[in-house]
Amino acid sequence: MSVVNVAVAVIKISGRILIAKRAEHQHQGGLWEFPGGKIEDDESVENALRRECFEELDIFPTRIEPLTIIEHQYTDKSVRLKVCLITDYLGVPMGKEGQPLVWCPISSLNNYDFPKANQAILGLI
Repeated sequence: MSVVNVAVAVIKISGRILIAKRAEHQHQGGLWEFPGGKIEDDESVENALRRECFEELDIFPTRIEPLTIIEHQYTDKSVRLKVCLITDYLGVPMGKEGQPLVWCPISSLNNYDFPKANQAILGLI
């Protein structure tokens, strides 16, 4: 089984984290996630994050720091999450794909259901 490389944006501003709800038809649909997406073969993690944040949220990250790498095996796929912390960006976040967004206080993140691969991220922020 091949591994899907995914760029993940933990967007943290003033003690809050921006999370988005996955569409029902997506893998792990209906769960909350940190924005991001598949890294193309010719992309760096930073470029993938910039592209995904623009496509999904209409923002352009300006401060990106590597946070961690998480490997997780689902029953139907294997993912390698390259997680970065974004602490500044240009624009105003909006769900360009119709996805709900929430600025969640860090202390309340456990109130949301995330994909299993994202659980390790919660302990780092």
